[in-house]
Amino acid sequence: MMQVSWDTVLVSVSLIVAFIASFTALDTAGRVAVSQGWLARLWLVAGGTALGIGVWAMHFIGMLALMMPMRMHYDTHLTALSLVVAVVASILALAQVVRGAALHRQRWLLGSGLLALGVVAMHYLGMVALMITPHPRWNVWLVALSVVVAFAASAAALWLAFHLRQGERKLLLMRALASLVMGCAIAGMHYIGMAAASFSLESQISSPGVSDEGLAVWVTIVTLSILGLTLLASMLDAQLRAARLATRLKRANSELQQLAMFDTLTRLPNRAQLDQFLTATLRNATLNDQRFSVMYMDLDGFKAVNDSWGHHVGDRLLLAVTTRLAGSLSADMLLARLGGDEFVLVYPESDEEQAIAFAQQLVTLIDHPFELERYRLRVSLSIGIALFPQHGKSLQTLLFNADSAMYHTKHSGRNGWCLFEPEMSTLAQHQLQLANDLWLALERQEMRLFYQPKFRSSSNTLMGFEALLRWQHPARGLLMPDIFLPRAEKTGQIVALGNWVIDEACRQLRAWYDAGHADWTVSVNLSSLQFQQRDLTETISQALSRHRLLPQGVILEVSENIVMRDIPFSQQRISELQRLGISVAIDNFGIGYANLLQLRHLEATELKIDRSFINSLRADSEDASVVSAMLHLAQSLNLRMVAEGVETEEQQHLLKRLGFDAMQGYLLGMPKPAERISELDWQPAPASTAMEPQPGV
Repeated sequence: MMQVSWDTVLVSVSLIVAFIASFTALDTAGRVAVSQGWLARLWLVAGGTALGIGVWAMHFIGMLALMMPMRMHYDTHLTALSLVVAVVASILALAQVVRGAALHRQRWLLGSGLLALGVVAMHYLGMVALMITPHPRWNVWLVALSVVVAFAASAAALWLAFHLRQGERKLLLMRALASLVMGCAIAGMHYIGMAAASFSLESQISSPGVSDEGLAVWVTIVTLSILGLTLLASMLDAQLRAARLATRLKRANSELQQLAMFDTLTRLPNRAQLDQFLTATLRNATLNDQRFSVMYMDLDGFKAVNDSWGHHVGDRLLLAVTTRLAGSLSADMLLARLGGDEFVLVYPESDEEQAIAFAQQLVTLIDHPFELERYRLRVSLSIGIALFPQHGKSLQTLLFNADSAMYHTKHSGRNGWCLFEPEMSTLAQHQLQLANDLWLALERQEMRLFYQPKFRSSSNTLMGFEALLRWQHPARGLLMPDIFLPRAEKTGQIVALGNWVIDEACRQLRAWYDAGHADWTVSVNLSSLQFQQRDLTETISQALSRHRLLPQGVILEVSENIVMRDIPFSQQRISELQRLGISVAIDNFGIGYANLLQLRHLEATELKIDRSFINSLRADSEDASVVSAMLHLAQSLNLRMVAEGVETEEQQHLLKRLGFDAMQGYLLGMPKPAERISELDWQPAPASTAMEPQPGV
């Protein structure tokens, strides 16, 4: 057999080429993972081509490292075919592993088989391309070992290509180490395959084909060009991605700035930007001895729009109001939204006369109706004006005094403006103090429940009571809910107050049961926030369990406009309460936009006709016909009808004749604290009707 030797320099070069090819393949695999569409496919082809060319170049550099006693020539077509096989196999193999969030075993094994088959075919095609006669003899065991090593090297390469795509810490170093492992494995397969070949002493080289020198030039040019271009493209792509990331970060910072300084709905400046602008205006006015005005504005009737038509209509109305207000501003003014329906306008370099004239212009502007598709809505504007420096020399003082003047406008009839006067701050401070006291009212046990009786129409039998909230303020006496509930709704305290009402009403109902009035019920009103409260059913269940009550004794009243705001949600919530055994009454029925056919799907058990119908009810009036029609339809839907606000005997007799199930009102009984309920003339129910809870309730 012919003795051969190896050029150690070329062997080292082949290892370097294998390393570069592996690194390029891993890097482009990462590009595929973070790209989409045609760009991902382009990187896949580039990565597979780089890997295939690298493996092919490493093989032929290894062939050149084989030192034989004659000049070698290679078949051009077989050499080119071996390159094509290596590239195609590499592309198909990478396609199996670089996409997707997980590397499934089937895809991994299929990719490994494709790559190993391509590498083995490329190697032995390259050996056959050596134009030598007689052909070399092959050691079958070493050939088999080279195939096994090729599969193992391919499996390791594809596993590393998947797991080093992106997201690893020290990713460049990890890819370099992985490339070293891959390069050594691929080179090991090649040199095992080379060792499997034995050449005869009579071996001769045919002259046609590519010579050693030509092949060396070819391999060098192709390899360096492809791998260099691929790495250069990868580096440029990394730079472009970094630039795009910087652009996105800049845009994100801009959006965060927008969120921090502007209202998300109206895109007006928010409180933070208002404070900055007002501080700068104060400083400039102080230095230059100038005047300016601050206007605190609030929409009149906006809450009714939200309650009647829903928040989506309310939001559209706010946008329309914003557009109308902003269209009348000059470039040096600032209009800010503080939240809800409250706005603040800063009018630089303005005196009292200019501020009043502009405020009147805004009031007139908003007083015109708003046309929002099928809605024709009307709201008005209440404005409070504070002037610098006579009404304050600090940001807080000016805003507080403008707010005080605005509340004075509200109390004086709305739809207008008021210039701040010192006595207004006293009223504003009282309102602020009331809001602060409200936070401590429950803790100090200042809340009280009054109970208004509800009677069965047919027999005047006392059925139960409606629980009504009062505040026994230590300094201001007994306060009605219209004084403090709007503030509680605005601050979210209404949920804590509502939960207390539910628990206290259940406690009192248990006391009445223990006193022998087991057929009485108690009705509790739910606010909008309470009705939407996620743990409402759990809160009620706990109160019933705590006071050993059956759910049939409690009725929850929800106003019509709250129920109709979001019918799918209301249907779900009422169904939850019904499954619990709680009856639901629709309160203030008739003043919104609901109809009985809609309410049929809500599973309510009771309707309370709004007192506005009852107040104008006469035997020959049109309201009597409307109420009678509603009553008959409600009865056909198996809904109990309750009349509230009964104040005259004529109303009582007419309602009884119409067929109402129950009535309540000042004529029948004023709201009283629980300790005074004994003053009522009721008809006790027989003991057999007592609603005692079952064990565990």
